[in-house]
Amino acid sequence: MGGPEMVRNCEIVGWGTSLPSRVVRFGEETRYRIDDDVSHLDMLAEACERALAHADITADDVDLVLGASAAGIQPIPCTAALVLERLTLTGHAAAFDVNSTCTSFITALDIASRYLDAGDHETILVFAGDVGTRFLNPEQRESFELFSDAGAAVVLRRSADGDRGVIASAQRTWPAYAHDTEIRGGLSGSPAQAYAAGDSADYLFDMNGRRALLGMMRVLPEFFEAFHRGSGIAHDDVALWVPHQASAALGPMLDRLGIPAGRRIDEVRDFGNMVSSSVPFMLARSLESGRVGAGDTVILCGTAAGLTANILALRL
Repeated sequence: MGGPEMVRNCEIVGWGTSLPSRVVRFGEETRYRIDDDVSHLDMLAEACERALAHADITADDVDLVLGASAAGIQPIPCTAALVLERLTLTGHAAAFDVNSTCTSFITALDIASRYLDAGDHETILVFAGDVGTRFLNPEQRESFELFSDAGAAVVLRRSADGDRGVIASAQRTWPAYAHDTEIRGGLSGSPAQAYAAGDSADYLFDMNGRRALLGMMRVLPEFFEAFHRGSGIAHDDVALWVPHQASAALGPMLDRLGIPAGRRIDEVRDFGNMVSSSVPFMLARSLESGRVGAGDTVILCGTAAGLTANILALRL
């Protein structure tokens, strides 16, 4: 594996999560659904406030806020700006959104590491989270029983230890599968003023689960193999894989990729698919429990609508 000079300098100095208190069960599977009187913004702000408190800083200390939700609060302004408004009305931070749907947090972390390593910023707040259950179609049982709501956030800083940070990352999109998972309505393709005359189903989540799974099975092995070959990171170098908790097919897919069962997170049964917050939520749990810590290499990975795949190796 490469030496410290290859690492993009950044360090997680705080993290926080927000999990709804309402629990819904489908057989042996547990899902978390946001209460009617709680907003998406409430949930995101709570996760951010906890991350800032854990880092022992305030929002005024942040240079940049990166929003990484798959489906934001409103089309304009960006969700990052709305969250920043909840955190502070002063400060000096820039704010913008990054969207690669379910893997948006990994994309945002990759971008943040480049800003920090270049010295453009010193402190960055990255948040992710969705209220996917408010977009679900009850008639599509597969997706209706799969998703949970949650928020997660991390505070990143330039590290005094140049060995900590992003070792390698990769992202790729296969557009032949672009429409396997989608929400068509709400923006310019199907604007709100056309709602009455349009198809209301366009405003709900639509998934062809079988086709999406077959697409992932077809493209991921080569994508992962190329990443490991190009980065020089062997499976034995990795303390923990933190994949997007996409579906019950996660375990078999990880087996297919050769990822050891004892060094990976698969909690779909207990938490479901948390959309953009899946990866940071599970990462925060692992940090909180001490399952991983300073010096460990973790791999964040997953697939998203598009079809997009992300993989990022981070030395904590």
